[in-house]
Amino acid sequence: MTIKNKWQPPRIPPLGSLLLILAGVSFVAYLFWPRSQSLSDIPITPYSTFLEQVDEGEVKQVKIADNIILYKLKPPIASLPDDLIPNNPLQSSQKGNNPFYSSPNASEETSESQPGQIFATIPLNDPQLPQLLREKGVSFEAAPPPQNGWLMTLLAWVVPPLILVAAMQYFVNRNDDTRQSLLFNKNKAKVYVEGETEKITFANVAGAEEAKTELVEIVEFLKDPGRFSRIGARIPKGVLLVGPPGTGKTLLAKAVAGEAGVTFFSISASEFIELFVGTGAARVRDLFKQAKEQAPCIIFIDELDAIGKSRASGGAMSGGSDEREQTLNQLLTEMDGFSVGEATVIVLAATNRPETLDSALLRPGRFDRQVLVDRPDLAGRMAILEVYARKIPLADDVDLKALATQTPGFAGADLANLVNEAALLAARKQQEKVSQADFKEAIERVVAGLEKKSRVLNEQEKRIVAYHEVGHALVGAVMPGGGKVEKISIVPRGMSALGYTLKLPTEDRFLMTDAEFRQQIAMLLGGRAAEAIVFGSVTNGASDDLRRATDIAERMVTTYGMSKILGPLAYDKGASANFLSNGNGSIRRPVSDETAKAIDEEVKQIVEGGYQQALAILTQNRELLERISQQLLQTEVIEGEQLHGLLNQASFVDDSWLDSNSHLSKV
Repeated sequence: MTIKNKWQPPRIPPLGSLLLILAGVSFVAYLFWPRSQSLSDIPITPYSTFLEQVDEGEVKQVKIADNIILYKLKPPIASLPDDLIPNNPLQSSQKGNNPFYSSPNASEETSESQPGQIFATIPLNDPQLPQLLREKGVSFEAAPPPQNGWLMTLLAWVVPPLILVAAMQYFVNRNDDTRQSLLFNKNKAKVYVEGETEKITFANVAGAEEAKTELVEIVEFLKDPGRFSRIGARIPKGVLLVGPPGTGKTLLAKAVAGEAGVTFFSISASEFIELFVGTGAARVRDLFKQAKEQAPCIIFIDELDAIGKSRASGGAMSGGSDEREQTLNQLLTEMDGFSVGEATVIVLAATNRPETLDSALLRPGRFDRQVLVDRPDLAGRMAILEVYARKIPLADDVDLKALATQTPGFAGADLANLVNEAALLAARKQQEKVSQADFKEAIERVVAGLEKKSRVLNEQEKRIVAYHEVGHALVGAVMPGGGKVEKISIVPRGMSALGYTLKLPTEDRFLMTDAEFRQQIAMLLGGRAAEAIVFGSVTNGASDDLRRATDIAERMVTTYGMSKILGPLAYDKGASANFLSNGNGSIRRPVSDETAKAIDEEVKQIVEGGYQQALAILTQNRELLERISQQLLQTEVIEGEQLHGLLNQASFVDDSWLDSNSHLSKV
């Protein structure tokens, strides 16, 4: 599929071309014609000379304007006619733009009189000038404002609108980005047409089998709508794809259009809203108008929450505006306005925030069906890896099932990025094929970040990091909590990790017990416990471990009801449909001070219990802790069978050992 847009050369209609030429010529005339005549025929004298001539009684008549003074001298020999300076010197436009010398016989009178009898000077801000002229008996008056002729009026009031009309006609008829920017009410949807490029079908989508099953009905209806109408069935007008980012919602929508072989309109909801009021509603109308003309077809609106937020709490509370509400109302109207008999138009939309959508948008008759596109399970991840692995050469040692097992929680986009990272690593090493080691390194880069070998630690810091990470690994080996330690490294990674312990699950888990949560907390605190045992003090390196352990304990108490004191009650405002949440922390409901205190005490007790359990395990395995740490300081990385052989030597903490070490509490 591709965008159905063909470039055409710019076309200017004859009327627009004529208007553009006429406007250009008139504008040039307006700019230069008024300046074709000047005051060059009248001598310009300094203002000081003018004042001296007034004092000496040589000035007979003066006309004063804002930017110039024209005065007539008394003739030294013969008298000159009094109309040398006309009564309205600014009225005539036939004699140029000279506002002070426009008498019909001015040129003849000047030639017959003595030179210098009419002069011009540039005025200053002199409030004493009228008083001086009155004392000297000089006749003076203010010059009336200039009055342009009909041609100047035409140029001033008619030419600018002509220029605007001609320019708008020129740009609107251009088939390029400039034209699109001027067509404010036109939708910006990309139109994909069947058969022009490679078709995307359900075969290109893996790891979403349940979602594909739900969408098969849409495809069958678009191919044969009569089969459904004969039995009285009504296909959903709208299908909402909900799920976390990167799970393939957009790809599924394109696959539906590819399977059905119909036109596909794709647009982001944010493209409806722009600066001009009413643009969003106009674009919605234009989109559905085009869709009806192309029916049967599919309209796909990505990130629907950009215009579909709930109006229940008001615009200010929901972060919306009147323009967004107008766009939403128009979308609701359009989804009610077309019917199956009129035009087969199906709306697909995607969002990762379904909890924020307006209830009017989700009611039956608009978006009748909601399809969950969740993160893939083990089989889904393996299928996705197989799809992307076909594009790269794989070495014989690559085990896609093992990679799928080691990547729980990865969405389709994450797995595509993982395959690409592995290919980049192989290319950097000048390899012909991508090996299993490249995939393992890619997983570490995605999970822990890029290696920062330039971040050099001193010897003391290196020892602290080594014992810290081995403490995590030993506690994790004794208390697995649903996972297995695969690697220990003291090579810094990412922004803040000075070392890391990689623990990967052995299988997909959807339920966790109270004991497994406590084991996870103990492993998280194993690094801090190792620092306390070996060095007698702790560092800030366990800050992230403490935060994660506290979050797990708080969820156990406030969300999962795993508290013997508080009982099976939920104290948080859980938002199960919020796919953008990382699941860490919780927002508590309003509770009493006694309940809040009890929650805090219970959380503290769980975290303290995990810390004491980590201390007990590491104290009993003190010798193994020292041996693994010294080996890690030499090699910087321990993994695979070598690591498993060392961790298998760790011993469990039994009741008899705890009784002999009564300073450590048992959980």
